[in-house]
Amino acid sequence: MWNEPGSESSKRLGSSGVSDTVSAMAREISAGGVVLRQISGVWHVALIEPQNESPRLASKPAPPRKRGRAVFTLPKGLVDPGEKAQAAAVREVLEETGIVAEPVTKLADNKYVYVRTWGDGQRVFKIVSFYLMRYLSGEIDNLASDMRIEVKRAMWIALGDASRQLAYSNERKVLRQAQDYLETKGL
Repeated sequence: MWNEPGSESSKRLGSSGVSDTVSAMAREISAGGVVLRQISGVWHVALIEPQNESPRLASKPAPPRKRGRAVFTLPKGLVDPGEKAQAAAVREVLEETGIVAEPVTKLADNKYVYVRTWGDGQRVFKIVSFYLMRYLSGEIDNLASDMRIEVKRAMWIALGDASRQLAYSNERKVLRQAQDYLETKGL
């Protein structure tokens, strides 16, 4: 169980200096990419619209959803055992968008805690390493059929409009870092 800040059990520190509660929390390491490409002289970024349905228990039907605008995210996913974060980012971009991209520079490590909405409902400490990438080849949204479980569609969005499309504030910050890099150092 998660303890309220300031409670006695939340203050117990393990040998690493990390509270026992946090150190016992499940962890996930992921990697993703901010893939940029010029199309007709305008910079675009590859974004994905994830499938909204997460796995649910058969006894718990999905609640009715409101129809709204599409939710977009940067392509990302779990780092496989023995895999380097940068290699995972390249792989995830290919799997979730259908495009091949090469890393230019690391942008950020986003760290946060979320509660799984499927299975065990456990709190998870997650780190996502994001890389700025340059488009090399491939057709956006040309995905393997088994990826449609995760990705509804992938598309190029004009870089100037993309921040308003992204669902998560931490990904909007990463996108701004990519824009700053592009403006100061080019691609």
